[in-house]
Amino acid sequence: MRRPIALPILALGLIALPAAAQALDARAQRGETIARTNCARCHAIGRVGASPLAEAPPFRELHHRYPVTDLGEALAEGITTGHPSMPEFRLDPDQAQALIAYLQTLER
Repeated sequence: MRRPIALPILALGLIALPAAAQALDARAQRGETIARTNCARCHAIGRVGASPLAEAPPFRELHHRYPVTDLGEALAEGITTGHPSMPEFRLDPDQAQALIAYLQTLER
């Protein structure tokens, strides 16, 4: 006879998984809000469309240039380079991770 212990553990895992997935979705949504508030004036932040400023790369193309996960430190310390007219700005670490989570959704 098999022990029924595995079933409750499996059930707990299934309950926890959607919550973890929702947290990631919430972070990416927060990142989209950050992008819309701080970046959309120059960059195309969605899956389609041109950037309002031609020299500002669309966010959906950033992952072709470098891994977007590498942007965390630059976003937290302050990006001083980018397109020539890009202002310097700084995000707190949680905001930087949220923006990266959003950028990762654009890779799919």
